[in-house]
Amino acid sequence: MLVKYWIVGGQYTNTDFDELIGGKAEVRGPYRERDDAVQAWRRLASATRHDCLARYSIAEEIERR
Repeated sequence: MLVKYWIVGGQYTNTDFDELIGGKAEVRGPYRERDDAVQAWRRLASATRHDCLARYSIAEEIERR
């Protein structure tokens, strides 16, 4: 199995984080190692810490061959 990691998120319409603002969705990656994705997520989260409507998560994609 091949595992890829992605950072997904962006700016949301409210602090319930249930709807992204149009055009503000972000996807970064893929990262082959989870540690690399975590480091990138930390940098992104730190850069947007002043924005209470920004939220990012790490998603895992498993590719079965």
